[in-house]
Amino acid sequence: MENQRIIRVFPRKTKATPPLDDLVRINTIPTLFDYADEIHISVAFTWDIARAEYLANQWKAVAPVKLGGPAFSEKGGDFVPGMYMRKGYVITSRGCNNKCWFCCVPKVQGGLIELPIVDGYIIQDDNLLACSEHHINAVFEMLRRQKERPVFAGGLEAKLLTQEMAFRLKELNPASLFFAYDTKDDYEPLIHAGKYLTEAGFKKNDIVRCYVLIGYRGDTFEKAEKRLRQAWDAGFFPFAMLYRDEKGLCEKEWKQFQRLYANSYITGSILRKKI
Repeated sequence: MENQRIIRVFPRKTKATPPLDDLVRINTIPTLFDYADEIHISVAFTWDIARAEYLANQWKAVAPVKLGGPAFSEKGGDFVPGMYMRKGYVITSRGCNNKCWFCCVPKVQGGLIELPIVDGYIIQDDNLLACSEHHINAVFEMLRRQKERPVFAGGLEAKLLTQEMAFRLKELNPASLFFAYDTKDDYEPLIHAGKYLTEAGFKKNDIVRCYVLIGYRGDTFEKAEKRLRQAWDAGFFPFAMLYRDEKGLCEKEWKQFQRLYANSYITGSILRKKI
């Protein structure tokens, strides 16, 4: 692969998408000047599969096409920096031993596996705190070598946080920490995690964040707002994560509701007024 010219095509641009260059295309068909040994079309979301298949049909005129990515329930291997995610992102472990009803990670990746650690500062692991102490130590040591402040973007599991780990995270001076409040069973651990983080010196601001799942079957605006408020009261700045089905569909009203709680300024204004 090192000596091959591989063009990566992405149906949609996200924060993690590599920047455009002569080997990266975003939602475009080939030109007469494109050449490559292989074309890799990477699809993050199931609702982009139809577009990806169209792009694959167009790019096969240039070189053999490989169509894959998380949308196809494709099990990931070792992480290659800068290949399918922009430089700075890093995955040091894959999979999760939990079996949450809404999450496809255990079905696709299986149980937790630790990967070789490469440099990066945006940690995108499925469940880093479930890793062995040896692995976590190695990840933290890697983060200390980086120029940028670390970002724990994958969602840390509150019930696995200890007071000692909270102090260790504080020593890294992270730019942001993301926890998760997905089910009612997450609430009590979230309260304890908030206390640990406060004791370690973290303050309630947009550094200590919490994904809050909303919009699934049986959810209501009132229930969702209560969970967002609970996360806030526990010491976290909530970030609403809108549930979508495999086709990417969700109700328009839920999209409008999410916008209120997916922007730090608006979210803070709403929650502070209701104190």
